[in-house]
Amino acid sequence: MAETRDHLSPADGIWSLRRLPEMDEAQFGQWRTLLEDRTGIILSSDRKSFLVTNLGIRMREIGCSSYQAYYEQIVSGPEAIVEWSTLVDRLTVQETRFFRDPDAFKLVSDYVLTRPREALKKRPLEAWSVGCSTGEEPYTLAMLLNECMEGLSLRPLFGITASDISKPAISKAQSGLFSARKLMGMDEALKARYFRPAERNNVEIVNGIRERVCFTRLNVLDLKHAPMHGMNIIFCQNLLIYFRRWRRREIVKRLAERLAPGGLLVLGQGELTNWQPPGLQRVPSENVLAWIKRQTDEE
Repeated sequence: MAETRDHLSPADGIWSLRRLPEMDEAQFGQWRTLLEDRTGIILSSDRKSFLVTNLGIRMREIGCSSYQAYYEQIVSGPEAIVEWSTLVDRLTVQETRFFRDPDAFKLVSDYVLTRPREALKKRPLEAWSVGCSTGEEPYTLAMLLNECMEGLSLRPLFGITASDISKPAISKAQSGLFSARKLMGMDEALKARYFRPAERNNVEIVNGIRERVCFTRLNVLDLKHAPMHGMNIIFCQNLLIYFRRWRRREIVKRLAERLAPGGLLVLGQGELTNWQPPGLQRVPSENVLAWIKRQTDEE
């Protein structure tokens, strides 16, 4: 598709209003391959409009009117790394909320409450939220573990590691500020205990919970280099659905390697089917997809 001009300056006055050309299948395939190669994420054909919309927003922001020119800027331009980081943030941040999957969090609670008390006294519980987005999931885990420890009359010895590929998502999570709608459906007693009113109709998670969570940027394609080991709980929901089946299995294998013997791995329903991860034993549950790492396995 011929273009008379690939880059427009904001000074032109019309750059942000100019209609972008249609994306043909070859261009869509090129962008889809780039996203999969760098993040592992698959964009199905029915998500083409999602890609076009997000590319279009970013291209208008920087004054670029050609998909090919923007692709070349992402791949080999002088600011390629920075621009790719900006774009991938737009394409990967997912909508979430506190206690999004009550059955899964109930399973985690039961897992903690049935562990030997002596083990909970001697060694802190280590949990990992993989693909943590803007922080609702790891903060939910922190609140849940705190409730469990109090229920067992034990000191709150636990920590949460939270990882995501998106820097802006992590920055937002670290702030501990959320809109009130993120708390919809949450128990009122938990709201009152763990959140405080903040400006602009937001709420702020209390310091005692925020300080329990450590956020870090991590691409799940690089799990082999991840420093997390000996985790008691790994929570990875609504992430694997964006990957090919073979890559889902590779990711789960890597996560299993980072579980402590007896550790719990929780995935989203339907994210892994017709396959038994080596070294793990399925947790009997109709509503939650989870495994326990066999005690006889060595790290």
